[in-house]
Amino acid sequence: MPYISSDQGDRAVRRPDELAGDTSPQSADPNRPQTAVLRDLERIDTVARLMDAQFRLPLVGTRIGLDGLIGLVPGIGDVAVMLPPLWMIQRGWQHGARRRTLVRMTMNSGIDLVIGAIPLVGDLFDIGYKANLRNATLLRGDLTRASSAD
Repeated sequence: MPYISSDQGDRAVRRPDELAGDTSPQSADPNRPQTAVLRDLERIDTVARLMDAQFRLPLVGTRIGLDGLIGLVPGIGDVAVMLPPLWMIQRGWQHGARRRTLVRMTMNSGIDLVIGAIPLVGDLFDIGYKANLRNATLLRGDLTRASSAD
């Protein structure tokens, strides 16, 4: 699958590891610029805020995101809100996040999916649990730890 760089518009660019047939994470390439990791972390933070804390509820002051709103749609809403966390996990794997971090991110998303599927109780849980923000924090901590160790 082609890797689309935002600075290249609609042109698809193949990653060097795809050209060589290597299926290992991109971080295995020592020449990979850290700016790409930082750019992806910014995107992940933006998506996490959008999904979990984009809007402030009036009078209450609690922040809610698209996760809480889309999750109100029975059935399909709970499945649709799992796409951003899966993307975050995939990006974490691609940038070489530790297995432990990826497992914790998967568990956060799984808890959000299972409890979020319970009518009404799950919707309230989604507002408070904020799995996407948790995952973004975990991933940022892991990838910045790895880059500072180099």
